[in-house]
Amino acid sequence: MFLAYYIHDLSPFLIQVGGFGLRWYGLAYLAGFIVGILLYKHLAKRGYSDLSPDQVTDFITMGALFGVLLGGRLGYLLFYDANRFFHDPLIFFRVWEGGMASHGGILGLTFYTIWYAHSHRLSFRNLADNLVVVGPVGVIFGRCANFINGELYGRVTHVFWAVQFPKEMLLYPPEHLDRLIAKTTTINPSFGSPEGVIAGVAGSQPLRELLAAELAPRYPSQLVEAGLEGLLLFALLWTLRTQSRLANGVLTGIFFIAYAIVRFLGEYFREPDAPLTGALTRGQFLSLFMIFIGIFFLLWARWKPSYPRIFTKAISS
Repeated sequence: MFLAYYIHDLSPFLIQVGGFGLRWYGLAYLAGFIVGILLYKHLAKRGYSDLSPDQVTDFITMGALFGVLLGGRLGYLLFYDANRFFHDPLIFFRVWEGGMASHGGILGLTFYTIWYAHSHRLSFRNLADNLVVVGPVGVIFGRCANFINGELYGRVTHVFWAVQFPKEMLLYPPEHLDRLIAKTTTINPSFGSPEGVIAGVAGSQPLRELLAAELAPRYPSQLVEAGLEGLLLFALLWTLRTQSRLANGVLTGIFFIAYAIVRFLGEYFREPDAPLTGALTRGQFLSLFMIFIGIFFLLWARWKPSYPRIFTKAISS
């Protein structure tokens, strides 16, 4: 019996006029920043952060610009597209072509936090602890936007919740792609390119039926990663932050180790988007280094313990 899978037909635009419009991806970043600010302010008001609530907005906003966006873009080009970047450095500015790496964003945000803590004479470990607690919320929004865009899709599978992604065509060999496009143009001449097919799938049932027989069913790995790297990690770190008395740096260490673990697992659902390093995907290989960073923070917290204001006030009183 033929199992009908969902064929991805979501538009990357919330509102579109011609080739321009309001993209879900941009809204996801904006939502992540806003929710992150609100959650961080909540922690600051309760005394978990050395930052005052009034400082949080500037800290998160600048961290998003110079840490997440700059680091994420540079990380993608260095980790996943280095050859093209070195031959054409200006692609860094062509952000509309896509390309952000979570590992790069994390590293960029780390360096920004080091600079901010030093310049404002604050505890870097304290700032980082609260930042890693709220950060996974942005991952939730970002991975959901990846799903809406139909990018970073998963490996081939036949589970009932598999999805068929038309953007798979962009990786077809020329002969395979030409054969498929020849079929789609018999339905409508406007479907004479991969971009035309992707844009037209939502409004054409004959095209959907054709693609259902051609495209491989795949894991919606973007949603799997939203659950692992986002929801699960946020629940863990928020609970530890608000229910435990932990030295500054412990949560940062836990974040790096836990993120590495869930990213490592999530990569088994995701189609590799770069050459393998031995038996590991690029994401798994980069995650190994995060474990060592996490161990460093745990040892640092044990070697030189300090605590958030909420706990030092309780001790002094």
